[in-house]
Amino acid sequence: MTQETRDDEQTLLLMHARGDRLAFGRLYDRYDRQCFDFIRRMLNPPDDAAAEDVHQETWLAVARSGHSFDGSKSRFVTWLFTVARNKLMDHFRKSKKSHLVLVGPEQGDEPALDHVPAGETSAPDRLLDASRLGADILDAVSRLPEHQRETFILFALEDLSLAEVAEVTCVGIETAKSRLRYARSALRQSLVRWEQGHA
Repeated sequence: MTQETRDDEQTLLLMHARGDRLAFGRLYDRYDRQCFDFIRRMLNPPDDAAAEDVHQETWLAVARSGHSFDGSKSRFVTWLFTVARNKLMDHFRKSKKSHLVLVGPEQGDEPALDHVPAGETSAPDRLLDASRLGADILDAVSRLPEHQRETFILFALEDLSLAEVAEVTCVGIETAKSRLRYARSALRQSLVRWEQGHA
């Protein structure tokens, strides 16, 4: 994302603070889907109603505190995910849940890791194997320790850099690297077991 886009986002927030409702609408339209998908992936069990509530609370917080965003320091999406994560924490505290897990993708979403087993199987068999593998990967991600799951979701599914993951999760970059390394190692082991079971 260019500095011009960051400036544009900050400008939209400033315009909103001055009473321009259309400016906030433009920002909302730009990040609405990505924000909702992030929130939904963090909920377990899947709960669209809860995701909608957290999503709404996130954008209300953005509307109230948009003046605090500094585009010279971070991308807007990083700041947005930080706000969303805080609202998720509020939701978990209220519902007495402490675990963040990845739920399965919506129809048409890509699996978390791009890997299709090799072999001379037919196209339908390959598609079935890929579907099963995707489900197994998602299951493996759901069984990762909480902080590893969160790091993997932000890095692999939301396309944040490690520095941005560290910023959102309030840890040092070395901690974020370590969590991602452990998550990848565990997922690689899951892939090895999967291939052995489907040899």
